[in-house]
Amino acid sequence: MKHIYHYTGSSLWSKARPFVLGMLLCSGMASAQSNNPVINSIMTEETSNSQLEKMAHELFDGIGPRLVGTPQMKQANDWAVAKYKSWDIPAKNEKWGEWRGWERGISHIDMVSPRVKSLEGTQLAWSPGMGKKTTTAEVIILPDVADSVAFQQWLPNVKGKFVMISMLQPTGRPDYNWQEFALKESFDKMKADRTAQTDAWKKRISKTGFTNKTLPVALENAGAAGILTNNWSAGFGVDKIFAAYTKIVPTVDISLEDYGMLYRLSESGNKPVISIHCESKELGVVPTFNTIAEIKGIEKPDEYVMLSAHFDSWDGGTGATDNGTGTLTMMEAMRLLKKFYPHPKRTILVGHWGSEEEGLNGSRAFVEDHPEIVSKLQALFNQDNGTGRVVNLTGQGFVEAKDYLSRWLAAVPDTIKNRIKTNFPGQPGGGGSDFASFVAVGAPGFSLSSLNWSYGAYTWHTNRDTYDKVIFDDLKNNAILAAIMAYMASEDPQKTVNTKTEGIKWPAQIKATRRGGLDK
Repeated sequence: MKHIYHYTGSSLWSKARPFVLGMLLCSGMASAQSNNPVINSIMTEETSNSQLEKMAHELFDGIGPRLVGTPQMKQANDWAVAKYKSWDIPAKNEKWGEWRGWERGISHIDMVSPRVKSLEGTQLAWSPGMGKKTTTAEVIILPDVADSVAFQQWLPNVKGKFVMISMLQPTGRPDYNWQEFALKESFDKMKADRTAQTDAWKKRISKTGFTNKTLPVALENAGAAGILTNNWSAGFGVDKIFAAYTKIVPTVDISLEDYGMLYRLSESGNKPVISIHCESKELGVVPTFNTIAEIKGIEKPDEYVMLSAHFDSWDGGTGATDNGTGTLTMMEAMRLLKKFYPHPKRTILVGHWGSEEEGLNGSRAFVEDHPEIVSKLQALFNQDNGTGRVVNLTGQGFVEAKDYLSRWLAAVPDTIKNRIKTNFPGQPGGGGSDFASFVAVGAPGFSLSSLNWSYGAYTWHTNRDTYDKVIFDDLKNNAILAAIMAYMASEDPQKTVNTKTEGIKWPAQIKATRRGGLDK
């Protein structure tokens, strides 16, 4: 809509413009909602005065990624509490466990021979730091040996060298790019070659007598200067950034483009030499928290509606779409509810969970620690799979979910709800995100599942999960949806009944890991 109006010279228009645009946007939504002032106010406020972009800047650009056990995770917890309190919403950080404390420092990675080139790379999470030391050494490739005996005989060759332990990818182009431009026979040949190469590399690892997890430790124990990996995410310029297994020397993910160059140089006998300087700090055992905020109910304060999103992230990027967008959606929904529905019938809670990435630990701990809330849960709505607008809602295997979810969804503007595909009763989620922690104990937890926006390849756990990938128009829709669903669930005169569908195998409850990362 902003491209329609070009004249901004009038101060009157400048002042009126946000309100007018908001009303224009809202006019495209369902007119059936016009007789509900709470819903209308939510829609108008979010379209004309959204706080999502401001919060995204503060969280993603200012604080950054939120790896469990890092100071940035605690900084984010404190930021969220302060933000809620600025909206007059009581909030707290609730300790649920302890984790290995670690903080990422600067990294410099350069090739110095046979030519000089700065390399794109990222030390993996929990990688050992090098202090102020810089190591310059030759790069070698993990060899294809006959068996574990032959590998032990070769192992002394790693002393003082950086060892490449990932496969050389045959292409840096994603499959969709091949499909668009390649001859079919070329594409088919590439895929066949890649499959054969992948199988061969798995056998190469297996024949060492180690696994992907234990091999780096064996190499560092033999005196390797460091470990080089490439965990390509099947998109242009994007890698997955997970955890290091080494305890002494750094483990660094090198981008596909630079990893391939080093591999080919080494394979052709050019003996590439690189220089690595990676700093990080071990911080001992640190407490870990969930951030919980509350709008107290006035009629049924001991029944609960919950909004839900995990707060932690991996730290190759800034955790923008996994799960910063889910976090901000729920924060914005709470802001809207407090402003236009300050005295709900039921208590409305929001949970920003820690250590989801390591096994839903924060939400599993909450379920264990708060049976008084879980047993009185009217519904929980969780969002976690990226920046897109919500398009799927399933009943998670509960018989009555169709009745009450459909009833609440009917109040949502047509332009939002008509894009949502429902599936009832559906299957109970056994994992994947924090709603599953509640489903496992028979509580009504639901996933607001969104369009992927190339989430799996480009932003999920990658070095490209950053602010610029956020689609704020979709987030605004999601904040409106979450706020209205929470409002309707709170106002519903009936308490939800949650009968498990017969013939469905229900997931078992899994205990939270309360002390993590300490064996690394």
